[in-house]
Amino acid sequence: MRKISSWICIILPLALSTACKKNSFLSATVTTNLDSTVVFKDSTYAMEFLNGIYTNIGFATDPKRFTSGPDVAGLEAACDEAEGPNLSASNGFTMFATGTVNPTIVPTDAWSTPYTQIRACNQFLTHLYEIPFNAALKSETEGEVRFLRAWYYFIMLEHYGGIPLIGDSIFSGADPVNIPRSSFSTCVNYISNECDTAATLLPTTQSGANYGRASAGAALALKSRLLLYAASPLFQNGGFAGSAAGGLDSIVAYPDQNANRWVLAANAAQAVISLGVYFLYVDSAAGAPGDGFMSVFLVRDNTEYILAHMFDPGNKYIEECWDVPSRGGSGGPHPYQELVDAFPMSNGLAITDPNSGYNPNEPYQNRDPRLYYTVIHDSTIRPLWQQSPGPVSIYLNANYTPPIAASQDAVFTGTPTGYYINKMLDTAVTWYGFTGSNRCLPLIRYAEILLNFAEATNESVGPTAEVYAAVQAVRQRAGLRPFTLPQGLSQTDMRTAIQLERQLELAYEGHRFFDVRRWGIAGQTETLQMHGMEVQRSSAAPATYTEFVVRQHVFSNAMYLWPLPLPEIAKSPKLLQNPLY
Repeated sequence: MRKISSWICIILPLALSTACKKNSFLSATVTTNLDSTVVFKDSTYAMEFLNGIYTNIGFATDPKRFTSGPDVAGLEAACDEAEGPNLSASNGFTMFATGTVNPTIVPTDAWSTPYTQIRACNQFLTHLYEIPFNAALKSETEGEVRFLRAWYYFIMLEHYGGIPLIGDSIFSGADPVNIPRSSFSTCVNYISNECDTAATLLPTTQSGANYGRASAGAALALKSRLLLYAASPLFQNGGFAGSAAGGLDSIVAYPDQNANRWVLAANAAQAVISLGVYFLYVDSAAGAPGDGFMSVFLVRDNTEYILAHMFDPGNKYIEECWDVPSRGGSGGPHPYQELVDAFPMSNGLAITDPNSGYNPNEPYQNRDPRLYYTVIHDSTIRPLWQQSPGPVSIYLNANYTPPIAASQDAVFTGTPTGYYINKMLDTAVTWYGFTGSNRCLPLIRYAEILLNFAEATNESVGPTAEVYAAVQAVRQRAGLRPFTLPQGLSQTDMRTAIQLERQLELAYEGHRFFDVRRWGIAGQTETLQMHGMEVQRSSAAPATYTEFVVRQHVFSNAMYLWPLPLPEIAKSPKLLQNPLY
């Protein structure tokens, strides 16, 4: 009964028609005329209502979050990770890449989706006493709902800063919610306390039919992410706007700076590590260094996933969006050269290091194995549709004048950058075929927790042996040989190393957009001229590799936080817009 349903969610007139929204997580939606007097007095209906609150748990980092006609993309196309599929169109990712975001046109999902689900959480908790669950199930489902409420509030916090906390109130769709924004500190404390409460009510992990539901581990991991964000530079000393904050310095950030926040963040990450139930996934049948990094995303139930966005078995969700056109994918968004260049050589040295062994005439040889599992470049070996494995032809054929596209996957034909995203793609799956993947999408995994711990500990006490161990564990699983960092790194050097590891390890999982903001470096990373790679091959000469300009990104300080949607501001005079908008 407790398994998350893939065929129904109960929608109450009193719970708004969008409390369970159809998407690829729930393959069908049934609207009924049931109301709360029926639903919460029936255990099956009540559980289906709870299942519906999970429906949108992964919306913020979904690869198809922003949709405009045939063009779909997620946060990766709104930052320096990838070129969107059609940046001439008006859509959510375009606004951030081009610096045109404003309260009138900003996507509203970061506001409307969490509040819809928070309202559903409040309904469930209000009626919990009358649901015919046994005492143990009542306790556990309360923990799930408190976690989910904290999860949706955190999504709002990372987008907007302080937001209105509605407590246990239940508003109808027509009710004016005339509540001011709570201070950043109040929001952090509220979410943290909800995580603590949920952790006391939930089992440490979930398994079997309950895999994918909230656990104590997930609650503590969310707290780790929350406190890491709260300690970060973006949210100290009144935030990014300074004197232009317009009295919102305690809303968008803490009004002061306190180094102990890093200690709290380190302790929160350590609490997850100390559970002793999560581990970096290393494929025992791995054929090459770093194969565990590839395999973890294809294994539905593994020891690294702390929280996942569940999908029906046999799905092609990622392939449809990211795979190359010849395999039935839309092929976008497309990685930038800057991300490719960020991956070091397999010996761990940056490609700019004269001792690294990097050869610009063979730029993809002997690189960090994560590069191959993250990015499809010219000649990447992938199974061809109804054929044996072969190289993806992204090059231009220079046997002709002018050179012509080698295939529908070629640069300027299938990709504007010369690359495709490879992360999480299942090589056994094509859009044309009958086989699907059993994957689910990671929302929190143990590698993030290790990097959370390393960052917070480095900021609080410096590059200790524990910091080295956490970072090097991630590098070892990645397949770097040697995986060790240079000894004697300064705090600043270790900070740079940790930031690079997050960029590479967590690429295309929805972290980069917020990481560069909380670190306060988006003014550098989001104002760069981004590049792609043109490869030309001929029978008469070696291949040539030529970088080319793709797009100049634009960033303003206002974009450190999202603007509140103008319709929401219009509804309530107590809602104050974020600074600089």
